[in-house]
Amino acid sequence: MRTLRRLMAMVVATACVSAARAAAPETEQPPTKKPMTTAEVLAASTPADWRTIEPQNTIYMELPTGRVIIELAPQFAPHYVANVTALAQQGYFNGLWVERVQDNYVAQWGESDGKKKPVGNAQRKVAAEFERTSRGLPFVPLGEPDTYAPEVGFSDGFPVALDPKLGRAWLIHCYGMVGAARDNDVDSGGGTELYAVIGQAPRHLDRNVTLLGRVVQGMELLSSLPRGTGTLGFYEKPEQRMPILSFKVASEVPESQRTPLEEFRTDTQIFTSYVEARRNRHEEWFKVPAGHVDICNVPIPVRRHTGVTPAH
Repeated sequence: MRTLRRLMAMVVATACVSAARAAAPETEQPPTKKPMTTAEVLAASTPADWRTIEPQNTIYMELPTGRVIIELAPQFAPHYVANVTALAQQGYFNGLWVERVQDNYVAQWGESDGKKKPVGNAQRKVAAEFERTSRGLPFVPLGEPDTYAPEVGFSDGFPVALDPKLGRAWLIHCYGMVGAARDNDVDSGGGTELYAVIGQAPRHLDRNVTLLGRVVQGMELLSSLPRGTGTLGFYEKPEQRMPILSFKVASEVPESQRTPLEEFRTDTQIFTSYVEARRNRHEEWFKVPAGHVDICNVPIPVRRHTGVTPAH
């Protein structure tokens, strides 16, 4: 009898529990947020997520094949930027040429053949600006380990390395970055010869050359040039060189002839989503997420200005 009673009690208890479960509403699970692709991140951006590239900090280098646009970085190399601006204002580069294209390295333009073109009121040599203090520098960390620096991240759209212990920061040699060539003396450059990185990021050049800007449009016009056959990729024959038709500060070009550009801001919440989309690619073609991203594999998007004034 006792066994039967126990069995009956267990049956009743089980039925009650089942009924209670059936009556209780199921807890709704929050929908899983779908990872975004880089294109989806940019499509979700607002005008406030972009900033205008100021004409006074922009160079137009006109080649027979089109316009190369360089954004200058006076916050990192103020004296070099001022000197290159002075050279541009007096037409120094007009009529010179791209003289060197070394495969997987750089395209270089300016003086060659040992000939010195007058620099007018500019300087032929400027003290090196390899790095600057990190104090007061806006900095958005990438959040990834780096081989060459304690920290890497972005400042106003430029790739930056930082050493918190020394309180120093410097620009990074990513694809498209523009620097000033020099001789062995660190202060022997001045901007009369410039180069753009056209290959794999040569990070060993960081803090050994003054970087002063980056190409924001027209990189294909430099990276597709024939490689020089001479030492270090110099062209051996004058007819191989790409002539520079003009080299001007955008603010001194009539507004109707300018190319209005805006750059994806690196100090916004949506930029965090953009970095994640570069870290783990979610486009259909990718099957294995990388889980990491290199500073030079986070290119900052640039587009024609939409004409919409961002909210402040």
